[in-house]
Amino acid sequence: MAQPRTLSALPGIGTSAPRLRFVAQDRSNHELASLRGEVVVLLSLPSLDTGVCATETRTFERLATDLGAQVLVLSMDLPFAMKRFCQAEGIATVRTGSDFRYRDMATGWGAAIAEGPMEGLLCRAVWVLDRQGIIRYHELTPELGAEPDYDAAIAAVRALR
Repeated sequence: MAQPRTLSALPGIGTSAPRLRFVAQDRSNHELASLRGEVVVLLSLPSLDTGVCATETRTFERLATDLGAQVLVLSMDLPFAMKRFCQAEGIATVRTGSDFRYRDMATGWGAAIAEGPMEGLLCRAVWVLDRQGIIRYHELTPELGAEPDYDAAIAAVRALR
């Protein structure tokens, strides 16, 4: 299954990260800008309730322990579902955020799937942001059901340390 068309072109390497507000598991509002000063691995994915998304989140949880970067996973999942998933899977280092309220990732970043049965959910993409919020790495997986290139994302983080 190929990666479906997104709402618009995704922010690319060398650009400033667009505004991104999200809702945490406790339903509080947060902004990506609050992580300035840190290297950030930002993941968008359709739903934590799918096998590939769950595997991706668990893999980044394992990798994040020694990464020296904040890992933030965004989807349209409700905060309740995110909390349930993280508790069941032992996800403690990776932060999750829901795009359901503001839809900044979907519309401002253009990451909403634009057609087909997954329309409105987020595509599977990875960005690595430097401490100033500039995108230094980006991957849109070639297929929605494909895991990202973990090694390339980790190499991008290590290059920023």
